[in-house]
Amino acid sequence: MISTTDTSSIGAPVWFISGCSTGLGRAIGRAVIARGWNVVLTARDPTSLEDLRAEGGDRALALRLDVTSADQIISAVDRAEARFGRIDVLVNNGGYGYASVVELAQDAQVRALFETNVFGLIRLTQAVLPGMRQRRRGHVINIGSIAGVISGASSGFYSATKHAVEAVTEALAAEGAGLNIKATVVEPATFSTDFISRSLKSTPVTVPEYQESVRAFTHQADALVKDRRPGDPAKGAAAILDCTLLDHPPLRLPLGMDACPRLEEAIRHRLAELDAWRDVAAAAAG
Repeated sequence: MISTTDTSSIGAPVWFISGCSTGLGRAIGRAVIARGWNVVLTARDPTSLEDLRAEGGDRALALRLDVTSADQIISAVDRAEARFGRIDVLVNNGGYGYASVVELAQDAQVRALFETNVFGLIRLTQAVLPGMRQRRRGHVINIGSIAGVISGASSGFYSATKHAVEAVTEALAAEGAGLNIKATVVEPATFSTDFISRSLKSTPVTVPEYQESVRAFTHQADALVKDRRPGDPAKGAAAILDCTLLDHPPLRLPLGMDACPRLEEAIRHRLAELDAWRDVAAAAAG
């Protein structure tokens, strides 16, 4: 039986969420408010959070936060701790996508992508961890993607950022094990959000030789999600909140009807390749 943590002795938990203006981040913020917990809602434009802040009343604080700004990170964490005394759960949700084949990717676009999706996440986590370490309690939830496990034509750089999030989360889970600091990377698949229309940048495929590989990968991805309903952000948010109540939360939390089949296919392919090259690997021994 899965045991859960009793929060009654420590009061309502305090959540800090980056990227709350739309999508899954907004759904998580609304779910936290609905449960009567405390929440720090952040976005680059805090006016987009006014309705959520009003819903939460005294239990909600809306702040400006661009995770690429070290000064804004420090200010937001300081204000959150001044208001609520601590941060129990950090949700690193801020980020966006970028589609480009490797040869044509623009250096500035790639660097900006990593600055937000990876370095911003790291800096915000580093700002929150000292308080968690001192209290010997906390949970860091990083919103990754199944793209952190599966990559393909035109998705390499976005996948690389999410691969990094997987690695950082796994390391944090090991480092925090003796400190009662938990870490989970969420691996959403297809969800009903405006990620594609609002949060995806791209460099056009202008070299004809790459057109077919991009089309093939896109067709394969579409086929895998065909006839499967896209994920509901509200249900995904509820699953994330529930996992923070567990004494032993998952290191990886896949979400969405197409998440597990796509991840299973990737794992089967990797195991088959491992078996095919096992003798070569052993032959390299000294």
